[in-house]
Formats: sequence, structure tokens, C-alpha cells
Amino acid sequence: MLHESRGNTEDPQGGELTVPMAWLYAEYIADELLRTGDLMPPTSFEYRAGRDALALTIFLSDSRGELSGIRVITQLETWLSLTEYDQLWQEWVRERMDLLLEDAAVTGVPSPDLDLAELAWRWLEETELLAPDLDAVPGGGALPGEEDGPKVWTPAWRLGLPLGHLAIQLF
Repeated sequence: MLHESRGNTEDPQGGELTVPMAWLYAEYIADELLRTGDLMPPTSFEYRAGRDALALTIFLSDSRGELSGIRVITQLETWLSLTEYDQLWQEWVRERMDLLLEDAAVTGVPSPDLDLAELAWRWLEETELLAPDLDAVPGGGALPGEEDGPKVWTPAWRLGLPLGHLAIQLF
């Protein structure tokens, strides 16, 4: 990724400290999209799932390191199509992560951006959140007046992805 900043700050071993600018920028864009949509409190796990899913989508779709400024607006359609319900987003993320990990292994250059993306992906896959079971009611919705319908444990990415998609649409 081209968005790395290398300053004259040194780590304890005397090497250069690399700032994960590409990941931080992707996370910032995701956060702004979600805040603008005002879909849920920023302190909730659901919000984190949406932010991480969107940040991964943004980070992994930026294959040429060109994500900056006005280019964000031109990418909204791409992110919208990647986060659609009928897309195989989870497989796409795995494939892109595998490619980036292979590239990093071949070059031998550490990538703090990729490290943070891996952490987010691991959290999205391994964390389960209690959510309404939309399949339990015919028609896919809760019964009128029933706030506490049936709930199921759902992987965080399955909640975060539609939340991120809706945030993009609302933007």
C-alpha cells in the first residue's frame, strides 16, 4: 500500500516506525459513512462490526493505493456492489487477504496495514453477536408490536456487512 508514513521516529530495535495509513484511512472513511447514516450508537458492537466490515471492503478494494480525497466518492458504487446481500463478500475478503499475505511474505516487508486488517477480519469471523432471527418469522420480519422476537447468535460480519451497505446507501 502506498499510504504508509515513515518518519524519523524509531522503534526500540532502532528501525523505522511504520504508520498504517492505508488501514487508518479506510477505517476513518467507514466510520464517517456509519456516523452520517446514524444507524446505531458508535459504542455498540454492531457499529464496530459495520465499521470493520466497511473498512475491510475499502482497504481490500484499493488495490492500487489510490484511495484519497475526491476518489472516495467515485468508489462508493464499488463498495456498494461488494457489500450487496447476494455477493460472496466473505470469500472475496479471504481471497484478497490471502493475496496480500502472500505478497507480504514474498517481499519480506512487514505491513502494519495488513496486520490491522487481519485483526479486524479475525474479530468479524470469530465474534458472534445476538441478533433478531429474521428467518424465524414468515416474511422475514418481527411481528408487529413484538420488540423481543426470537434471536440467534450471528457472526459479526453478517451483521456488519448489511449495516455498512445501508450506510453507503444513506450517504
